[in-house]
Amino acid sequence: MDDRAEIQDFLASRRARITPEQAGLPAYGGNRRVKGLRREEVAMLAGVSVDYYVRLERGNLSGASDGVLDGVARALHLDDSEREHLFDLARRASAPSAARRKAPARRLRPALQHMLDAIDAPAWIRDDRHDLVATNRLARALYAPVLADPRRPANTARFIYLDPTAREFFPDWDKAADDIAAFLRAAAGRNPYDKALTDLIGELSTRSEVFRRRWADHNVRHHRTGVKRMHHPAVGDLELHFEAMTLTSDPGLTLIIYTAAPGTPSADNLRLLATWVATQDQPAPDLHDDHQP
Repeated sequence: MDDRAEIQDFLASRRARITPEQAGLPAYGGNRRVKGLRREEVAMLAGVSVDYYVRLERGNLSGASDGVLDGVARALHLDDSEREHLFDLARRASAPSAARRKAPARRLRPALQHMLDAIDAPAWIRDDRHDLVATNRLARALYAPVLADPRRPANTARFIYLDPTAREFFPDWDKAADDIAAFLRAAAGRNPYDKALTDLIGELSTRSEVFRRRWADHNVRHHRTGVKRMHHPAVGDLELHFEAMTLTSDPGLTLIIYTAAPGTPSADNLRLLATWVATQDQPAPDLHDDHQP
């Protein structure tokens, strides 16, 4: 991905969605030739000169101070994930070439798998590419349709966009597709030199027009908590609450745990899933390929 083009497209797309009224500015009638705010309006709201903001939007964030970035974030009404993405882009623009080298691969610590196995709920660990790095038995049962693809590492982004069964597995498929594109966009801002991530984005862009459209929106999003609806082929409908927790000792890895509200049909179906998996006398599948940690 071209760094300058990425910055330019992100800032321009955020500027286009803010109306003068939303920014607290007079609209000056209906004769505006641009969608959203003008550059000079963003510059005024951010407290910088017009020339300096034009420089930023042309893709030159190198050397921009935290104060300037905060001003731009406020002017463009960026949410937390968008503000973080802006700072990631700025850090990437200012990083010396030595800092742009890909970090060496690491192996999953055995203690993490032991932790997963001790959790009495579907739990799994993913990386920024949304590869399934490690799972417990319930998570393997829950994500059986994703793991049905023999390609490794299993990847939820590839499943959502390239596997036709994903639309049945995820009843809220449109939201899932929006979310995964936004998660990958944020990850690309943090890790622009992750070749496996770049290759995944390239594959999805080549093979899915739907992904290309969503990727072009330049949306970014956090994935920390929420509700996931699934239709599991063995137990039926599930509405599960999830919590996603960054593993601070293992940068780039996230632990995700699913639970069902007590006394609900989803809780009953989750217990049924546990019973179903107990009848499956199969070894845990290998989730990794040769390049994975």
